[in-house]
Amino acid sequence: MITLFENIEENDIKKMLKCFDARKILYKKERTILTNMSNTTIFGVILSGTANIIRVDYNGVRNILERLTEGDIFGGPLYESVNNELSIIATSDTEVLLFDYHHIVNRCRKNCEYHSRLIENMLQILARKVQANNEKLLIISKKTIREKLLEYFQTKARNNGSKSFKMDFTLTDLADYLSIDRSAMMREIKNLKEDGFIEIINKRIYLHM
Repeated sequence: MITLFENIEENDIKKMLKCFDARKILYKKERTILTNMSNTTIFGVILSGTANIIRVDYNGVRNILERLTEGDIFGGPLYESVNNELSIIATSDTEVLLFDYHHIVNRCRKNCEYHSRLIENMLQILARKVQANNEKLLIISKKTIREKLLEYFQTKARNNGSKSFKMDFTLTDLADYLSIDRSAMMREIKNLKEDGFIEIINKRIYLHM
């Protein structure tokens, strides 16, 4: 069950989506789901698949702000304070549900009883988003590439509840997420393996710290 719809009956979900004029759309890998995101009222939820929120600055430097997976929400109103143009790019075949944000913040004329539950679920998701963003701020605040990588690896393993985790980024995307040079990052990953800090088997990273 998608978190946004938890504790809402299936029939009520169908009524709500009809009331919201919601649209289910399947995007193929590498297709753009949304562009110029901070200037739109479109709101969405990932039903399946994965996507990245991308920012390209005035120098053409690409940065991944956030990784979206099943159940994650996105939309212009969540990023109004970001001046740079943001886009959402599917990193696998991804199905999304899109509707206008005003349907959430404004009660419909039918005063649907499940509307309050939807808002409560949304606030829970936003709380997790804040936590994830705080974790990223801690990671990119580290001074060296090694420190950033180790903080990222430890955060992922901790959230996975073990000493290992499966990489959900390509190496290029990981460099863009951490705002570091890919070649320099690759050298540091090699050093971390040689120094015995990490082991990589079939895209799974094991921590030995």
